[in-house]
Amino acid sequence: MSVLTLREVSFSYKGNPKRVLNEISAKFEKGNIYAIVGASGSGKTTLLSLMAGLTTCQSGEIGYKGLDLKQIDKDIYRSKEIGVIFQAYNLLLSDTAVENVMLSLHLSGSTEPDKKQKAYELLRKVGINQATADRKILKLSGGEQQRVAIARSLSYDPNLIIADEPTGNLDGKNESGIMEIFQTLAHKEGRCVIVVTHSKAVSAYAEKELEIADGRLSVVR
Repeated sequence: MSVLTLREVSFSYKGNPKRVLNEISAKFEKGNIYAIVGASGSGKTTLLSLMAGLTTCQSGEIGYKGLDLKQIDKDIYRSKEIGVIFQAYNLLLSDTAVENVMLSLHLSGSTEPDKKQKAYELLRKVGINQATADRKILKLSGGEQQRVAIARSLSYDPNLIIADEPTGNLDGKNESGIMEIFQTLAHKEGRCVIVVTHSKAVSAYAEKELEIADGRLSVVR
């Protein structure tokens, strides 16, 4: 069953009549990793922004679990339904790793009675032990920070995870580690993982690879 569906989605920026995305259609299902590739400026980040509910398409429809995204409360969608992971991590640098995840649990309205222990559990799941979890974000490596960002995105148990160049700042070893986490989330936990990437090594982990070129989205494999 498709968790996210694009139906003839088009988008252009104000003041520029040229369409960045032109009648794009695709289906994304649980249990799979999808890689979206394309040259710089091709519209990958724009598409991610549309799927994440940060931007609204001018025509066409983005459906989430059968509902038009335009009709869904975007704050609820982003805080409870999907997890968005950024290349720049977007963590609170003055807080510890566990505090970052705890904050996300609070914001999502989690009823978890012991949010700190839940945060430690989520961090362990992505390879962060308690000693590292208690360190300030600024004291962590890039690979550790990205793992914290993934744990934070899991705090509200999303069906859909969207990641924008999640390994762009990492070396090969850390890149592999992050993609192995995504494999677990998709294949063992049944989530849908969509990764926007420039890396051929990253796209190789995906069951399906899609490419944006000239405003169109095509299936590579």
